[in-house]
Amino acid sequence: MSDKAHKDPEQKAAEAEVQEDKDETSPFVIAAETTRMPMIFTNAKEADSPIIFVNDSFLKLTGYDRNEVLAQSFTFLLAEETDSNDLAKIAAAFAGTDDDAEIRYRHKDGSVFCASIFVNPVKGEDGDIVQHFVSLVDTTRHVRAREHAAMLIDELNHRVKNTLATVQSIITQALRNSADPAVVGQAIETRIAALSRSHDLLGREKWDGVGLRDLIGEALAPFSGAEGMADRFVITGENIRLSPKAALALGIAFNELATNAAKYGALSNEAGAISINWKLDQRSDGKWLCLHWREKDGPTVTPPTRKGFGSRVIEQGLAHELDGTVHIDYVSSGLVCTIDVPSPQAMLDG
Repeated sequence: MSDKAHKDPEQKAAEAEVQEDKDETSPFVIAAETTRMPMIFTNAKEADSPIIFVNDSFLKLTGYDRNEVLAQSFTFLLAEETDSNDLAKIAAAFAGTDDDAEIRYRHKDGSVFCASIFVNPVKGEDGDIVQHFVSLVDTTRHVRAREHAAMLIDELNHRVKNTLATVQSIITQALRNSADPAVVGQAIETRIAALSRSHDLLGREKWDGVGLRDLIGEALAPFSGAEGMADRFVITGENIRLSPKAALALGIAFNELATNAAKYGALSNEAGAISINWKLDQRSDGKWLCLHWREKDGPTVTPPTRKGFGSRVIEQGLAHELDGTVHIDYVSSGLVCTIDVPSPQAMLDG
């Protein structure tokens, strides 16, 4: 049986009306059929504006077959047919009060796309509107680009606020730790430089997270760059991925540990060495990253009488930023720092 035999009377009537229009306005209709812009004719005599013509560009855009579209209400294309906002936009476009309505539609497969519609009335000899001529411009890429730009701006604002809060904390701690302007200036300068190095690394990675080994290498660069110094670091562990938030917090922590080692610990003499290793632990509350910093062959370590600036930055910073814990052991043979933070996967989602 042919496709024609399956068509209902309403569809046949709609197609007959389009054929009549073809005969009367052949150049216009031919142009509508062959243009790359998706186009629709609707019947203005009916309240729900049923579709009486679509061109091939429209079918290509939406994925529908022609017999699935003809005689349907124009609103059946909506991503959500009950969306009052989009319904109001369509009503305004057909009433001539909205010249560029951007609306969310759905392809046949259910996926959503966005398009601006331009509605032009077609009048009969008596001046009454008999049809609406609707053209669509697919704006999906532009809408997604706008949404992505808005997301990036929000993310940038969030990062700037976090960075400023970190800088404020660095300045506050430095002022609290010493009254000597030179000491305060040096403390602020070195820590902001450490923060800047982490920012540079994240920038090179498009702020999509960084590898832990890469982060440690960047943080230790000022301390391992001199001749022979690189051999004094033994780094063991997979280059697991960290979120920007985790990278900034850990970058400052490594800088503090290295600074302390250069002043008082394993890097303050010619023989000291530092080992850094880490592993992922599966615990009852999920995966955790357990990291160890161990110093050896440096001067004999004695526990400080009070917590210094560096230890406060490490402990308070990681606890606040990453919900982690830090334990610093002043073993006589060399300082040991254990850092526990939630797993990299949790960090990347945060």
